[in-house]
Amino acid sequence: MARLDAPGAGGVELRIGILLWPQFPLLSLAGLCDALRHAADIGDQSQQLRCSWTVLGTPGERIAASCGIEVPVQQSLGSEATFDYIAVIGGLLPQLDKADRRQVRFLKQAAASGVPLLGICTGSFVLAHHGLMDGHTACVHPFHVADWQRLFPALPHSTHGDYLVDGDRITCAGGVSIIELATELVRRHCGADRAAKVVHQMTVSRRAASSHVARRHALGYAGADNDKLRQAILLMEKNIATPLEIGVIARLVDCNRRQLERVFVAETGLSPAEFYRRSRLKFGRWLLTTTDAAISVIAADSGFADSAHFIRLFQQHYGMAPGRLRAALVAKV
Repeated sequence: MARLDAPGAGGVELRIGILLWPQFPLLSLAGLCDALRHAADIGDQSQQLRCSWTVLGTPGERIAASCGIEVPVQQSLGSEATFDYIAVIGGLLPQLDKADRRQVRFLKQAAASGVPLLGICTGSFVLAHHGLMDGHTACVHPFHVADWQRLFPALPHSTHGDYLVDGDRITCAGGVSIIELATELVRRHCGADRAAKVVHQMTVSRRAASSHVARRHALGYAGADNDKLRQAILLMEKNIATPLEIGVIARLVDCNRRQLERVFVAETGLSPAEFYRRSRLKFGRWLLTTTDAAISVIAADSGFADSAHFIRLFQQHYGMAPGRLRAALVAKV
């Protein structure tokens, strides 16, 4: 279960195994999975290509959410799958001790193997209850502060922000905050273009919270409030292999080129052309590391007129020629 730095089988860049505690909040599961779904594929195809997620447990078991909807287990705890994170979505506090003991053993084995643990909503309580938050600070929803202080008086907590990264423990307050956390994980593993897609697709509202500041720093744009920007980015993504002219994109989103330039520079710090080019290079890098396609084919699929142009821009952006990067990854395996 050791964490891997290189893309996994099938080119998956972010792999999350999910443990559900009894009476878990459905919003936390839906927010996490939908954010990963938007990042995982081009357009809106929802294939688990660049991200994967699965509910772990005992095959045939169904876990009831706090709203009464039951979610089936998808994969056995004993599988040989490798994950970048194990996410625990906690349930109602009276149910803290009612989970399958095999889940607890699995969590402790994951922690011992160095796999980072995510505590979502009262998932932080689950981790603390089983001694997995010792030496770490938890992000706790203000509604649950008194419960945390009562149950874990010796463990530090924070209510500032939507999530808290503390080494190999990452905790999230719950609710829509999971979208903020999922976006950050996507940015780390899949890149800013994938993270931008999550934000734009899920229309995260603009706020002045600390996590919003972190998102702006990480992604280079302020938010998803500008509808023209959102439409333009989706058009770019849907037209990777045959790039559209920026003037055409401007007309399709019902503005002129100069207006679109201003929006992109203000929100992303990049011109539309540069944002588009970087997204295509990122796509090319993903193809390079997950397929055996020739560089000439990858260049064409990424929207570059010829291999030489692709290679030159790739080396400028990543500091390494495409062929050298592929050879380095093969050597690492």
